Amino acid sequence: MAGKPKLHHFNGRGRMESIRWLLAAAGVEFEEGLFETREEFEKLIQGGTLMYEQVPMVEINGMNLVETRAILRYLAAKYDLYGRNLQEQAWIDIYVEGLKDLSDMIMFFPLSLPGEKKMNLEDILERATTRFFPVYEKALRDHGQDFLVGDQLSWADIQLPEVNLMAEEGKPSVLAGFPLLQEFKARIATIPTVCKFLQPGSQRKPPLDEGSIETVMNIFKFERGMFLKNMGTI
Repeated sequence: MAGKPKLHHFNGRGRMESIRWLLAAAGVEFEEGLFETREEFEKLIQGGTLMYEQVPMVEINGMNLVETRAILRYLAAKYDLYGRNLQEQAWIDIYVEGLKDLSDMIMFFPLSLPGEKKMNLEDILERATTRFFPVYEKALRDHGQDFLVGDQLSWADIQLPEVNLMAEEGKPSVLAGFPLLQEFKARIATIPTVCKFLQPGSQRKPPLDEGSIETVMNIFKFERGMFLKNMGTI
């Protein structure tokens, strides 16, 4: 029997967090190879398994998979979370790519310069509530089922509550005007595998705090405020 997937990343969320969510929702146990120093990261690079010298990287079925969206699509297909046909897969892709745009903004918000934090948070929340959340509220209303696409759980259904929870960390009431999103988040959280992942002590990672921000900056050698340069790194 094949071993557990092994996730290689720094000890924090970054782009690996969506991969953790997807594996957890699929009920797949996984191991983690977490690094906390620049030297540990460079050792991984020197091992020759990081095609672009960046993480995430997932060891699975004898492969070293890199590039977050490629990893997620592989896992979604492998664990039957990628729709029943090409049309459903196209809609799943549309929804998850929109969620990626929003989650990237939220993910890199902690790296804001101190004087920009208030402005950046306001901008993220404004975009979330006027550009992104209305799309998913409408999708749930128009589809009229328990899922965003089709009649079974998909990758999009896992990523939506993940991003909603990230937004709520910035403003707990951010979903106040979106009752279907609130209901959806609560419903997905009752799925046993997701519920387990949301409990304390799981492999879910917390938001970056000041200490972990400094660690990440030292590992990847970047500076606060440099969003466009940093967004492809972690």
